[in-house]
Amino acid sequence: MNSIFRKSMLSVAGLAFAGGVFAGPVAAHADVTPVKTTPVAAVQAEKPDTGKLIPHGVQGDQSRIDLNDEQVANTKAIIAATKKAGMDERAAVVSIATALQESKLENLGHLGDRNDHDSQGLFQQRPSSGWGTVEQITDPEYSTTAFLKGLKQVDGWQDMPLTKAAQTVQVSAFPDHYAQWEQQAADLVAKYWNS
Repeated sequence: MNSIFRKSMLSVAGLAFAGGVFAGPVAAHADVTPVKTTPVAAVQAEKPDTGKLIPHGVQGDQSRIDLNDEQVANTKAIIAATKKAGMDERAAVVSIATALQESKLENLGHLGDRNDHDSQGLFQQRPSSGWGTVEQITDPEYSTTAFLKGLKQVDGWQDMPLTKAAQTVQVSAFPDHYAQWEQQAADLVAKYWNS
């Protein structure tokens, strides 16, 4: 077999020919020096766009709290339930801001004399108002899904300021208090949406 034909056939087969040594099984006896490689960092998906998270800008003074492991886990549970419900990052911001106002992202049980009626869980939902059983509303996935179901029923919630969208679902005695958590909620969604 002539060498030009051989080189052509090898290149068609995807094998390299260099200095008389084939790359591949034939080169098994060749002196191979290991190539030092540098680890490649995993490329993380881009964070959600701030304009999508806070389309109307924040309203009023903003509050912020440090979160413990339980609160971070609840944040991640809200985000997972939002994705599972097929809703976007803005829905997660509204949900997290609501839970920050209602419970500081703590899955609260009955608080005795300090309880607001029979409100419990992340969103302080009430079994007596039809949100579900105590077991259900203290389950982060269930309570988030219930909140999101209510949010979906609010016509144009995507175009409303956060506090109006949250209040329409929650019917709180303090309707403007949700707004103070919008920046922290957006920061949390930006941090954990793709994790």
